[in-house]
Amino acid sequence: MEAAQQQLQSLSWSDAGYLAPEWILIAFTIVLAVLDLFLPRRSSRSVIGWLTLGGILTSLGFVVWRMLDMASKTADAEAAGQAMSGVIRIMADSYRIDYFSSMLKIVFLAATALIVLMSLGTVKRSDIVDKGEFYYLLLPAVVGAMIMASSGDLITLYIGLELLSITTYVLVGIRKQSVQSSEAAFKYVVTGGISSALILFGMSYLYGITGATNLGAIAQGVQQHAADFPALLYVGFFFILAGLGIKIAAAPFHYWAADVYQGAPTPITAFLAVVSKGAAFAVIFRIVYNVAFYASSPEKPIADDIFLALNVMAAAAMLVGSTMALRQFNVKRLIALSGVANAGYLLVPLGLSLKGMHASNFGEFIFYLAAYLLMTIGALTVFTVISKSAETDEVGGFSGLYYRAPWTAVAMVVFVLSLAGLPITGGFFGKLFILLGAAQSHLYWIAAIMVVSSVISYYFYFGIIRQMFMRATIDNEVQVPVTSGIVIWLCTAATVALGIVPSPVLNWMNAHFSIVNDLFVR
Repeated sequence: MEAAQQQLQSLSWSDAGYLAPEWILIAFTIVLAVLDLFLPRRSSRSVIGWLTLGGILTSLGFVVWRMLDMASKTADAEAAGQAMSGVIRIMADSYRIDYFSSMLKIVFLAATALIVLMSLGTVKRSDIVDKGEFYYLLLPAVVGAMIMASSGDLITLYIGLELLSITTYVLVGIRKQSVQSSEAAFKYVVTGGISSALILFGMSYLYGITGATNLGAIAQGVQQHAADFPALLYVGFFFILAGLGIKIAAAPFHYWAADVYQGAPTPITAFLAVVSKGAAFAVIFRIVYNVAFYASSPEKPIADDIFLALNVMAAAAMLVGSTMALRQFNVKRLIALSGVANAGYLLVPLGLSLKGMHASNFGEFIFYLAAYLLMTIGALTVFTVISKSAETDEVGGFSGLYYRAPWTAVAMVVFVLSLAGLPITGGFFGKLFILLGAAQSHLYWIAAIMVVSSVISYYFYFGIIRQMFMRATIDNEVQVPVTSGIVIWLCTAATVALGIVPSPVLNWMNAHFSIVNDLFVR
C-alpha cells in the first residue's frame, strides 16, 4: 500500500505528459461510451467506429512524436559528449518509456487501427448486437497491451495484463446470439484465468525471495540469492513462463487457440493473434532479460536453463503448430495453428540470449512481429470478404477466387507467401534474420527445426493458392468493402516493401534499440 502511495505521489504533471498516448485512449473510451447512449442506433456504428480509429491514430502520433523526441535528445547529448540512456522512468520506476516499449506500442496501435478499419466494412453485416461496445472496448484492451510493454514493476505489469484480458474476454463473446462465440468466450475465460493464476504464483516466489516488485530491484535480489534459493527461482520463473506460454499460444499451452479464434468475431481473432500475443512477448522480454538473465550461480546455471526452456518451447510450438495445421480446413482454425508455429519463430530470438555476441535479438523479433502483423491482418481481411461471399469459413470458400476477384487473389498470394516465408515478402526476411541469428549463436538444432517447420507449412499454405487458381469457381459475387480493400492493399504493399528493402528497417530498429539501456537498465 505504501509503495502504491509513493508511486502516485511521484506522478507529476510533466510525468503525466509522458502518458499522453494512454490518456488519449482512456479519454476516447469514456467519451465514446457516453456518446453511444445518445446516438441513434443506425448511425452510432459508423460514427463510433471512425472516432475509435481517430483516437488510435492520435495516440499513435504521440508515441511516434515521443520516440523521435527521445532520438533527437539522445543525438544532441552524444554530440555534446554526454551520456544519455534515452529511458524515461516514472511512478517510482514502475513505468518505463524507452525504445523497446515505443516500438511495441507502434506495432500495437498500427495493428488495432488496421483491425478497426477492417471491421468498418464487415461488422455492419455481422450478427454483433452491441456494435458500439465492439469498437470502444478495443481501446482499453490496447491500453493494457501498452502498459505491459512499458511495465517496470510486477504490479503494473499485472494490471496491464488483466486490463487486456478482461476486455478481450468480453470481445470474444460479444456475438450474444452465437453459441460458438459464447463457447469460445467461456474457454478463453477459463484458460485466461489459469494463465493469470500461474503468472501470479510465479511472481509470488520472486517477491518472496527478493522482497521487491520492481524489476530492477528483483534483478539485484536474484543476483544475491541465486545460490541460496535455486529451487524457488526455478519454480517462480517456470510458472511465469507457463502462464505467458498460454497467452502467446505456444505449444504445449495452445489448445485453447483454435476454438477461441474460430468462435470470436474475425476482427477480434486478428487482435488476439497480433496485439494480445505481442503484449505477452513484451512481458517475456522484460522478465527474461531484466531479471532471469542474472539468475545464476556457479553451482546452478538457472539463466541458461531458462533460455534452454524458451528454445524447447519454440521448437515444440513450430513443430506442433505446423503438423496440426495439416488436417485443418477451417480458415480461422488454420490461422490459429499457424499462429502457434509463428509464436515459436518469435520465441527463438528470446532464447538466443547473447551467445556468440549476438545482440540483435529484439530487432529480429520486432521485424518479424511487424511482418506477422501485416500478413495475418491482411489474410484475415481477405477471409472476411470471402466468407461473406461464399457463406462458409472453410478453405473451399477460396475456390476460383482468381476468376471472381483477381486482384484480391493476388493480394492473398502475397500474404500466403509471407506466411510460408518465401521471397519477396516480409515474412521471408523475418524468418531469415531469425535463422541467421540462431546460426550465429551456434544453435543449429533450432535453426534446423525452423527450416523443417517452414517446409511442412508449405502444404497447407499452398492449399489455399491451389483453391484460388485450380478449383472450380463459385458463382457468388465477391464484394470488397472500401475499408476492407484499403486494409488489404496497405498490408500487401507493406509486406512487399519489407521483402524488398528489409535492411534499412532492421538497421533503424537496431540503431535505436539498446539491449543494455532498454532491458538491462536498473
